[in-house]
Amino acid sequence: MGTYRDACKSGQFVVSGEVGPPKGTNVARMLHDIDLLKDKCDGLNVTDNQSAVMRLGSLAVSAEIVRRGGDPIFQTTCRDRNRLGLQSDLLSASFCGITNVLCLTGDHPVVGDHKQAKSVFDFDSVHLIQCCKKMNAGTDWEGNALDGGTDFFVGAVVTPEADPLEPQMYKFACKVEAGADFFQTQAVYDMDNFQRFMEQAREIYAGTDVKMMAGLVVLTGLGMAKYMNRAVPGIFVPDALLEELGSVAKEDQIKKGMEIAARHIAFLRDNKVCDGVHVMAIGKEEIIPEILDMAGVVR
Repeated sequence: MGTYRDACKSGQFVVSGEVGPPKGTNVARMLHDIDLLKDKCDGLNVTDNQSAVMRLGSLAVSAEIVRRGGDPIFQTTCRDRNRLGLQSDLLSASFCGITNVLCLTGDHPVVGDHKQAKSVFDFDSVHLIQCCKKMNAGTDWEGNALDGGTDFFVGAVVTPEADPLEPQMYKFACKVEAGADFFQTQAVYDMDNFQRFMEQAREIYAGTDVKMMAGLVVLTGLGMAKYMNRAVPGIFVPDALLEELGSVAKEDQIKKGMEIAARHIAFLRDNKVCDGVHVMAIGKEEIIPEILDMAGVVR
């Protein structure tokens, strides 16, 4: 397979997956997931202390994906590092052969498992995108020349189900202007609403080479879907999908969730709604290949 950047620039329907580093040193499951997905997906996101929960670092895991022949999308957040640390990690990533970066502001520590941790937020995601572009051009944030620049394909995130949507679209426009090459969205389940979002988004990034990837979190059960509606900002699972999940026995709901994900992938691809998908099966990464097969995605 080629690289994630190659896939994005080729015009083909792009598929990325996600690997969550463990909270500890037992990496057997994670390595299994990497080997399972690296040839099924064009790129593999590696989360960075996701939800402000301390875990194995995304830089080390991204480097391991490179070593195993995959193409990582190195997530890095502004929560835990100042501009010195962020730039140092970016240089380290480049040294390790990592060429995709997803720039995130990061969840506040109060939502995680170290609630007394001091957040940094020296940069936000827009600054980080700008910083990556400066480093690609051969300078650091302050304009000092680098002895060898970077070559990052720079990504960002957007939340189509945000309410109100206007502040989110303003931030989206700022990220486009900062030079983001691709976007992965927060999880979407209402395809009609996502189509309307994409109409607005295209007006903002018209004339650029920006690529848009719909985020799809696989619903593994009715309880999970209801929890996401109740507790996760920016995610809305429509009543029709809740009813569909609830129409089967509890032990069959994960299969129904896979069917829903595959149906959405096929819809987005066949109707050319966006440029690809970012599929997340949190803690159940082994089901992603079957979902892609169900959707008719061939790699």
